[in-house]
Amino acid sequence: MRGLNLDQLQTLVSIADLGTFAAAAQALHLAPPTVSLHVSELEARLGVPLLERGPRRTTPTTAGEALIEHARRLLKEADEAADTVRRIAQGRAGKVRLGTSTGVIVHLLPQVLALLAERAPEIDVELAILGSTDTMARLHAGSLEIGVVALPQPAADDVLVTPWRSDPMMAFLPAGWDVPRAVTPGWLAGRPLIFNDATTHMYRMTMEWFAAAGHSPRARIELNYTIAMKSLVASGYGAAVLPMEEVGGPLSSLDAGMQLRPLRPALKRYLGIAHRPMARLDAAAREVLDVLGGFTQHAAATRRKPAR
Repeated sequence: MRGLNLDQLQTLVSIADLGTFAAAAQALHLAPPTVSLHVSELEARLGVPLLERGPRRTTPTTAGEALIEHARRLLKEADEAADTVRRIAQGRAGKVRLGTSTGVIVHLLPQVLALLAERAPEIDVELAILGSTDTMARLHAGSLEIGVVALPQPAADDVLVTPWRSDPMMAFLPAGWDVPRAVTPGWLAGRPLIFNDATTHMYRMTMEWFAAAGHSPRARIELNYTIAMKSLVASGYGAAVLPMEEVGGPLSSLDAGMQLRPLRPALKRYLGIAHRPMARLDAAAREVLDVLGGFTQHAAATRRKPAR
């Protein structure tokens, strides 16, 4: 048996609701013969009468009532499915896969995601905690749509990277240490250290900062989880070199419980937004990119600039 036709089911429901073939034809903007054909084809397909034609009103048979009950659910689900597709096409719904580091997720993305939730609450952002190398690899493989990555990144045709923001690198130091006003590689190299793991851009950048001053220290521990690193600093286990990640908000209570000092010479971490070509992104991914773009450093500064 062929599948049931939604237009025919809609006709059957309309006849049951309005009581006559003529009223259903008028409501559905169909010719009366078309309404009759819809019913006769349904009855022929199912092999059972669905309506009883009375002199003034048409009423469903027992079989017709059972079919109408199911038809209402099917029609409602079909309407919901069409609405979902429209919302996805308009960028108001859908799933977007985004990869980045724990520090970005904890410190930089919450405000981005809060604004996205206001603008498009039905977009589901699926976050993957990844280093920049893994994020770029997954973008090339097509298993992510967007990434927030450390710069620079190699040029490629299938993944576009644009600058997003820069953050000063700071020395995060235990509260009990006697520390200078600015931290140099020579001073820090003689202290117990907590580093990002050796596969990360942050590790390479930090080691280049030490190497430029003739130092090559070893860490007590390497790990790629910002909150854990800060927790170890706060416990007195060692010092860490991390970016001051902040989007217009106060420091976290954990940061406030530690000593933070600028580095001398100064060091900055640069981030970019990486994504697949726009032609390969759906409307939901483009909406996420638009919201991220609003937090580009120069754009954020423009938003906070007081009116004259």
